Amino acid sequence: MGWLSLFLAASLALAQPQQGQQQNQSQSIPDAPSATRPPQSFPSVPPSPAPPPPPATQQPPVEDKSAPPPRSSSEEPPPPMPTVTTVPSGSVPTNPDSRQELYKLVVVTNQVVVPVMVKDDSGRMVNGLVPNDFVVYDNGQRQKMNYFTSDPFPLSAAVILDLGMSDVAVQKVNQTFPALEGAFSPYDEVSLFTYSTNVSQMTDFASVDRKLTAALNGLQTVSGHDNGPPVVNGPFGPQGPTVNGVPIDPTVPHVSTPQKESHVLNDAILAAALDLSKQDKTRRKIIFIISDGREFGSRASYSDVLKVLLSNGITVYALGVGSASLPGYRRLEKIHLPRFGYGDILPKYVSATGGGDVYEEISRQAIESAYAKAVGDARNQYTLGYRAGSSAPGVYHQIEVRVDRPDLKVYAKDGYYQLPAGR
Repeated sequence: MGWLSLFLAASLALAQPQQGQQQNQSQSIPDAPSATRPPQSFPSVPPSPAPPPPPATQQPPVEDKSAPPPRSSSEEPPPPMPTVTTVPSGSVPTNPDSRQELYKLVVVTNQVVVPVMVKDDSGRMVNGLVPNDFVVYDNGQRQKMNYFTSDPFPLSAAVILDLGMSDVAVQKVNQTFPALEGAFSPYDEVSLFTYSTNVSQMTDFASVDRKLTAALNGLQTVSGHDNGPPVVNGPFGPQGPTVNGVPIDPTVPHVSTPQKESHVLNDAILAAALDLSKQDKTRRKIIFIISDGREFGSRASYSDVLKVLLSNGITVYALGVGSASLPGYRRLEKIHLPRFGYGDILPKYVSATGGGDVYEEISRQAIESAYAKAVGDARNQYTLGYRAGSSAPGVYHQIEVRVDRPDLKVYAKDGYYQLPAGR
């Protein structure tokens, strides 16, 4: 039995190392997490030693593509870069304060713009004309046009109402105010002036809105002057009741001469023209005046007012009512009596500025039609332009516009005044 005991001893010796390894492996595996005790952390693993660096080997040099290629000793060096200048030498000022002078551009021009209205024998506007149909003369010299259009222009219109007319004429005009507003478009701007002995501006320049409507509605209650000759004597005279030509009240002076009333037509047109001169130059500027044409007592003269109108390109259109609408009245008013004013001055304004003829209407319907016709004539005109020669400021230039058709009538301003150069 000796060999049996040796075999068992050898088997036990071999089984003990394997059991020790299994115990060690079971101890190195952590337990599963439990709900009753916190999880155990894994055992820390010692860091492995860093591998030794590889042996140094020579890498091929990286080629720099941005660097210039090496040139051989036989190549010549490149020539030096020339000095670059943007302006000729000596043309740039050395003073730093005068550097802004490089950006100044001075151009002296005298562009003349002429609105032209063309009508046939029946008084209707003629459309369809081209630039070759027009010839323009400035002081007798034919001009070359550089601008032409037949497109309508927005208006800057100053409406002047004469409150010094007879009461019948004023009341007739007051009933046509809705038609006056309807003659203008939403793109126009309108201001309102009134005058008799004084000039008043009722509204500033603005589109047709409630403010203009309210001003016109307020004028409907205004009355004009009584018709007939003034009363200078008798029981209804200015001195009061009399007995045998002697006033009952001795303290009242005996008055036999009525006080003259001013009718400042020139001053009214001047006030409207000065206000129009401040408006946008891209608009067509007109004055539309409703009056009987009488002028007396103005501080401004006709020549002074006309100079302002022609210098600012303002056209006057007029509607003659009251005595100015009577047949043959214009011929009688041309007879000027000293100290009695003028009665024919309104057609002179219209003709000199290119407004055509004075619309002389009597009935209410004719007045309403005249509003639309006058505003339409002002808006739908031909516009010519040319560059005139320079001259001294204030010098008057006469203009003549012709159309090579004898059956047509041309309306344009008589001339213009050279304005000083703008700064």
